[in-house]
Amino acid sequence: MTSLALIDLGYGNVESVRLGFERIGAAPVRTDDPDVIARAERVILPGVGHAGYARERVEAAGLAEVLRARTRPTLGICVGMQLLFEGSEETDRPLLGVLPGRVTSLEPAPGRPVPHMGWTRLHDVEEGLGVHEGEHVYFAHSYACPGSGADAACATYGRSFPVIVRKGPFWGAQFHPERSAAPGAAFLKAFLSS
Repeated sequence: MTSLALIDLGYGNVESVRLGFERIGAAPVRTDDPDVIARAERVILPGVGHAGYARERVEAAGLAEVLRARTRPTLGICVGMQLLFEGSEETDRPLLGVLPGRVTSLEPAPGRPVPHMGWTRLHDVEEGLGVHEGEHVYFAHSYACPGSGADAACATYGRSFPVIVRKGPFWGAQFHPERSAAPGAAFLKAFLSS
């Protein structure tokens, strides 16, 4: 059994996520094989880019039902986290729907451009995530997930939004832990020990 499967659908930040895990001593296996992903102890669904395209790639690889049925730790990163929700303004297609709600665009304002790129402080952080209240993590996104009852940490960029979600086996990170220095590495370690 693969202990850590990194879903590679030919888009996004797969290589940087792989390197982020390798820096903390993990050895993820890059794959799009539904059987490997279904049996893996832990799964990472990365993503950068358009949620609609990401959803199409998940469907084309035969992974939508495999991911919904996961009972072991599964981490969505950035667009991968957004895919855990029911829908998004970015696409008419339903997403995976393991968390309720619809992803919406961030609103630009003077001094607050979209996409939101850079370091932002965490708040309302739950225990056991590896990250702590007031730490800064790195973002690159134009959309944010709704509050869902699964919020485990938040940040504010014009409005407060969930940065980490956790429900059952599903974890999500809107930020990029692979690019967030020590706090990001600590978050990945917490996921691996979950």
